[in-house]
Amino acid sequence: MGIFSRTRDIIAANVTDLLDKAEDPAKMIRMIILEMEETLVEVRASAARTIADQKEMRRHISKLDALQESWTEKAELALSKDREDLAKAALIEKQKAATMADQLKAEIETLDEALRASEEDIGKLQNKLREARARQNSIVTRLESAHNRARMREMYAGAKIDEAFSRFDLMERRVDMAEGRAEAAGMGAAPKSLEEEIAELRSSEKVEAELAAMKARAGKEG
Repeated sequence: MGIFSRTRDIIAANVTDLLDKAEDPAKMIRMIILEMEETLVEVRASAARTIADQKEMRRHISKLDALQESWTEKAELALSKDREDLAKAALIEKQKAATMADQLKAEIETLDEALRASEEDIGKLQNKLREARARQNSIVTRLESAHNRARMREMYAGAKIDEAFSRFDLMERRVDMAEGRAEAAGMGAAPKSLEEEIAELRSSEKVEAELAAMKARAGKEG
């Protein structure tokens, strides 16, 4: 495919439609951007060659103009010497130079039209490239967001979470067992004897009596 037909295809292409039909939008947008960048480089290189050709043609036209002046002078000299035949031959050479100059000028005009078209194509390609790069950033952001959501769903609904909660259940069960063993240890203990209960009462009376005496002393001192 030639550079100009490829350029027209790219300019006419709908980036959104291409991405909607692609199985891998991220890969497709990279390919589109690469194609646009390569085509843009080629169009600019072609425009540079055209400008160089025009410069060379204009230099040649200047030489042809000088040549026409030279043949005119020679024709006038020949005519002044009554050499009409030489004057006529000089004018023929002048006409040849003029014809070549006119052809080059026509070619320059044609190249000017091509340059204007190239400049317009470059502008459209740059706009398409900006659009594609903007879509690329959007696609990358959306893909990253989708991958993050997928990882979160996997984290909350995956086997790792189930395994972690299973471990929590096991630890709680172990705590229940430890508490159960502690409570069970106090079960079935022998009841206090009568003497033990009376001794506790006596001890309690002594403590209360001593406490009352302390209060009484404190009241007198106050």
